[in-house]
This record gives sequence, C-alpha cells and structure tokens, in this order.
Amino acid sequence: MRNYVITIARGFGSGGKEIGTKLGKELGIPCYDRQLITMASDASGIDESLFVDADERIRGRYVANFLRRLPPLETITEPHENGFTSDENLFNIVAEIIRSLAKTESCIIIGKAADDILKDFRNVASIYVEAPRSACVKSIMEKMHCSERRANQLIRDTDAYRAKYYNYYSGGKKWTNPTNYDLVLNSGRIGRNRCVELVKSYIKIRFGE
Repeated sequence: MRNYVITIARGFGSGGKEIGTKLGKELGIPCYDRQLITMASDASGIDESLFVDADERIRGRYVANFLRRLPPLETITEPHENGFTSDENLFNIVAEIIRSLAKTESCIIIGKAADDILKDFRNVASIYVEAPRSACVKSIMEKMHCSERRANQLIRDTDAYRAKYYNYYSGGKKWTNPTNYDLVLNSGRIGRNRCVELVKSYIKIRFGE
C-alpha cells in the first residue's frame, strides 16, 4: 500500500482524538495533533506560543461573505516581511507541514482543517467524528473533572471556535457538512473502539492491503 493519510475532524467530547491515537497504534503510523505546531515552529523559527495562540480560533475578523472572495493564501517565508507572524501565515506554515507529510508518509492528522488542506490529494481519507451532546458532556465531565454546566459550556465554545476556524480557512465551507468527509461516525452509538475498526476496514477498502 502506498502512503496514505487519515484526517480526523471531531466534535468536542466525541472522542475523535482518542480514536485517532488508537488508530495510529493499531496501524503502526504516527498520529499528529499538537506535534504539528512544534514542527511548524521548528521549520519557521517562529515561537511556538504564537502558533498555540492562533490555533483553532479567529481574532474577531470573521466575515464569511468576505472570506468567500479571498484569493488562495500565500505563505510568507521571510521574517522581515509584513505578516510573517499573522494568524493567516501561521496557518499556512502548518498547512505546508501537513502537505509535506501527505507526500512522504502514512499518518493521521487531527483537526487543523486538514481535510480541506488535503482535498486535492488522492491518498487521503477524511473522517468526521461526532456524538450526542449527552455522551460528549459525560466524556468531558469524566476527563476534565468538571460540572455538567461547565462541560456544556466547553462543548459549545470549542465547537463554535472550530466551526469559525474551518469556515475562515476553507473559504466559507461548513465544518460539519458530511460531504466534506469519506466517513461520518457517531461514536456515541457504536463506541470509540468500533469506530477504530470501521476506519481500519475503510482504509483497506479504499487503499487496498
């Protein structure tokens, strides 16, 4: 099998990251999430904290109708150029890392609008993981040891940020649109371990043994 990439978008509390991590272990391939920010920082020389600050959020400049008219973003590579540390350029640096990985190795990428960044790559399988709110709340309460009210707030706020982030950098696309993905999985219905098995089966169907 040639190298392939699995991208995973996920609702907060749905277990998408856990599913990706288990997939990586069972398939014997790396799973990238926060590591992408470190790699982008190392490649560009920009402090990692700036990437963390810009990751998966928009700083009040979100205007969907305007974004649809934007030309493709271009990466600024020279530190002396204006915009070198802008959110858009930080995103583009991460996107270049993601495209480079897709060309050179099999891996799993969590978030970062990776399905849209790699939409023209034929070796990519894009997955979206969601679960009923009650299941997400329970998961967040257990993981973060917080109240039900706090868990609901975290889910609401995090999913809102992710939706805006995806819309902003995809040029107006909707993050939860099922046509963006190969598979849409309800982890609350079939369980996270079975989600792993489903994706493994799909990879065999899609890319062969």
